[in-house]
Amino acid sequence: MGSNLQDYSHRRFNILSGEWVLVSPHRAKRPWQGQEEEILWESRPAYDKDCYLCPGNTRAGGHTNPDYQDTFVFTNDFSALLKDTGPFSVDNGLLKAQSETGICKVICFSPDHSKSLAEMEVEAIEKVVKLWQSEFRSLGALETINYVQIFENKGAVMGCSNPHPHGQIWSQSTVPNEVAKKDRQQLNYFKENKSSLLGDYLEQEIQLNERIIYENEHFLILVPFWAVWPFETMIVPRVQQTDISALDASQRLSFAEAISALTKAYDRIFNCSFPYSSGIHQAPVNGQNNQHWHWHMSFYPPLLRSASVKKFMVGYEMFGSPQRDITAEIAAQRLKELIS
Repeated sequence: MGSNLQDYSHRRFNILSGEWVLVSPHRAKRPWQGQEEEILWESRPAYDKDCYLCPGNTRAGGHTNPDYQDTFVFTNDFSALLKDTGPFSVDNGLLKAQSETGICKVICFSPDHSKSLAEMEVEAIEKVVKLWQSEFRSLGALETINYVQIFENKGAVMGCSNPHPHGQIWSQSTVPNEVAKKDRQQLNYFKENKSSLLGDYLEQEIQLNERIIYENEHFLILVPFWAVWPFETMIVPRVQQTDISALDASQRLSFAEAISALTKAYDRIFNCSFPYSSGIHQAPVNGQNNQHWHWHMSFYPPLLRSASVKKFMVGYEMFGSPQRDITAEIAAQRLKELIS
């Protein structure tokens, strides 16, 4: 596959979504005179009296945070989903709508306002993972909840409104679009092959060793063959698990180690606090047999050529399909060199 994939335009198939991405490696050589973002290392204090998420401070919604020492979770004061929305629907010809209920939570990763995951100790990240597990179990057990989405937006470029290290959990009554695609693809593959789609994909990636950037006892980090974002990565457990609740203590620590290694490497790419959106995709909590699922965590960073040049999804990508210039293999090589 080598030279053709590195030199000529082509399409790559995303086995998890069933969609294609256009790859144009020759375009990476073009000069850039477009938009540049100001991405700088921020010098922040360990405590900010004006931060809504720091321990002991009062949030915008009027609630006061406890003097927490490691992690802290609360229901979002301005939730996108409400659990008390009364059921309703609209079915008027081609005009269709239905009510959606849910619970949105905020997770503070650390009481230290100055830190990101990349700057936290592995043991502190493990506490975040443990809280993710706890929230997944409790929210997933609710009768009205059918999916739990864990994610983080890091950096103002990604729309993050508060620099305090935190992520979110949105749980809802239906399965969202991106998850529904992955559910369908994994189910179809499992029915036909009686094995995990991602598990079989990992075996092939291990044999080729072209896109793997890190591995430990329980996890691999790789740049997916079909990656859309310039330095997109995916953390995948070696052994198939439907969701993160299956992680034991050893696996939880390995997951934290993988997150730490990856986020540190990201910060080294352009010597900045690297922005990204990350999220964990796992089986719905809809009471069905979801044995076809293999959970994974994806990172979608927007930076392209430097700390100031951002990858935009516009034009052809909005009207045609996603497109990228830097190949997955080149991105993997660069990231692997920065993993410590």
